[in-house]
Amino acid sequence: MVTSRDVARAAGVSQTTVSRVLQDSKHVRPETRERVLAALAEVGYRPNANARAMRTGRTGAIGIAMGRITNPFYPQLLVALSNALVEHGQHMVLWLSEGRAQMGAARAIHEQTVDGVIFTTVREDSATLREAIDRHAPFVLVNRGLAHLSCDQVVSDNVDGGTTVARYFAQHGRDNLAVIGGLAGVSTNDERLAGFTQAASAEGLQVKARSTILGDFTEEHGRAAFERLMASKNPPNAVFCVNDLLAFGALNAACALGVKIPDDVWLVGYDDTTMSAWQTHDLTTVHQRLDDMARAAVELLLDRIESPGNEPTELRFPSRLIVRGSTNNRPYNRAVPAAALAYS
Repeated sequence: MVTSRDVARAAGVSQTTVSRVLQDSKHVRPETRERVLAALAEVGYRPNANARAMRTGRTGAIGIAMGRITNPFYPQLLVALSNALVEHGQHMVLWLSEGRAQMGAARAIHEQTVDGVIFTTVREDSATLREAIDRHAPFVLVNRGLAHLSCDQVVSDNVDGGTTVARYFAQHGRDNLAVIGGLAGVSTNDERLAGFTQAASAEGLQVKARSTILGDFTEEHGRAAFERLMASKNPPNAVFCVNDLLAFGALNAACALGVKIPDDVWLVGYDDTTMSAWQTHDLTTVHQRLDDMARAAVELLLDRIESPGNEPTELRFPSRLIVRGSTNNRPYNRAVPAAALAYS
């Protein structure tokens, strides 16, 4: 087995220097670091994770509790988090935060097989979150926040995102508004809905209770809700969906009903998932800075692991509206896609 002593001998440095390079310490000169990295590759050194855990009390593993990955938003966030963890020499353990999968996450936290946890979807009654709090495990919330919990949180400015959509509708003469929402009590739903309805009211518009249809964050709910809206006596001429997956369901329903998007109804989503830019969807949506949010969440968590006594930090990233064909009166299924426009 190749050891750090072999690496030190090949690089002409001490074992301590090799250890510092492996730990990504800042106290190594760049030229020395390059020499050690070259030696690592030359001798084929592979760190022993078990030995490192025994020596440092750290596993080098970060748990990620994630919502249903059938929502295209979550795989994109997962990639962003994975890239950020790799940049810091960490590896990830992924749990789905629904059903029996929560038991595995709670057990890993209890047994301390991960150094910390990133929650991407969470509610106050989450068993996994409660286990992390009870065990004083380092954790950070990203994407979804909890207003009453004092902890590190990295979120998008959802209220401002909803506000921007309402103002956009108002500025373009859309006066009969509706909302297709997700689960009440979830920050991404409640904040986006609050921003939208408050801004609409400020613009002299009203979002009637019967025109706000809440449910699950699924394509099926988006489709059913849009069908219900279109069957009403006074169908809306603009619909805000609090995530892209709901909007995709609405687009499917519009196609089946013969409703023309955007000629009959304007439609806006939220998240700017990759699929929203597909020509078949061409969805106007609110963009979130996922790479920046993921990087900030990882850095906050690693700082929390190193310094558990730090004051909690909340970071709120701005969003922006990306205007595409579902609102700007271009043909929906056009042959030549136009560049997306950023609306501010």
